[in-house]
Amino acid sequence: MPAKPSPPSRVTAKPKTAAAKKMYLHRIAGGPATPRIARRYDATFTLSPDYKASLPDMMEAIEAIPGAPVAIQQVGISGFKLPLRYRTKNGKTVHTLETTVTGTVSLAAGLKGINMSRIMRSFYEHADDVFTTEMLARILEKYRRDVGSLSARLRLDFSYPMPQRALRSGLVGWQYYNAAFLGRIADDGTVRRFIELDFVYSSACPCSAELSEHARDTRDVYAIPHNQRSKARVLVELAPGAKFHLEDLQAHVLRGLVTETQVMVKREDEQAFAELNGAHIKFVEDAARLVYAELAPDARIADFQVACSHLESLHSHDAVSVICKGIPGGLTADFDAFRSLVC
Repeated sequence: MPAKPSPPSRVTAKPKTAAAKKMYLHRIAGGPATPRIARRYDATFTLSPDYKASLPDMMEAIEAIPGAPVAIQQVGISGFKLPLRYRTKNGKTVHTLETTVTGTVSLAAGLKGINMSRIMRSFYEHADDVFTTEMLARILEKYRRDVGSLSARLRLDFSYPMPQRALRSGLVGWQYYNAAFLGRIADDGTVRRFIELDFVYSSACPCSAELSEHARDTRDVYAIPHNQRSKARVLVELAPGAKFHLEDLQAHVLRGLVTETQVMVKREDEQAFAELNGAHIKFVEDAARLVYAELAPDARIADFQVACSHLESLHSHDAVSVICKGIPGGLTADFDAFRSLVC
């Protein structure tokens, strides 16, 4: 018999050797003993005047500015926090409050950028001072000198405490108000000062109150009128040289709306609050007009805007209104941030 042919021999392919990878900040097996780039922080380094002078400064860059070479109306910082001091109207108490700073300046078409830290440093330079709208005006004027800006804006947001006495029990608690001091300086050097206050109140619906009484009168049915927690955001521009405090603004709004939410409440206070709401039923448009009537006669207030939101318990949407003083060239009713009034 013929011999069987031998099976073909199998050739095992040798694996290809992977090309060595480069790593820059970390070591790899079989690689260099140390990374190509050393990562270390030298805590012993001492900054010399010559070294500081040698640091790159983007203000000296001469490349073309990316994008359109136009002026920018506002550029700066937002959300910068630090504790600042505020004096109460009676002058006897100073509150140190966490404050959120927004600071912007205008930027000419030919400028690359601004030194953002100057905005922050200006507040630390006054860390021991008591902050007022007059203080903001002085800082804004300093910006024009230091930054070389034509216009600038500052906004300080903080939560301001005021004592509130319960309606009948005499208990006292702290009511906190979201508040802001604002300052603006225009190209011609004109300074404008503003105060903003959020006021939370209860609003009972006049229509629902009438319908509830109708049900009681005609069918002997117990019904509860709907009412809801509501908020008014009041922005006032101060007249030049006017002395005006957050307490003054709160008092105006309280006299107009009356039904401010309460802090300390016993049973007699809760009953009083129900009676207070019954005596001061109001639609959202009523609320805006009531505050208008309080603000308009005050000569210390040059202009104002009032935005109200009633967080409806009847509907799945809110009822809103906006009103302004209506002076030529003044503040307008251009307000649409109603979701920020949820409370």
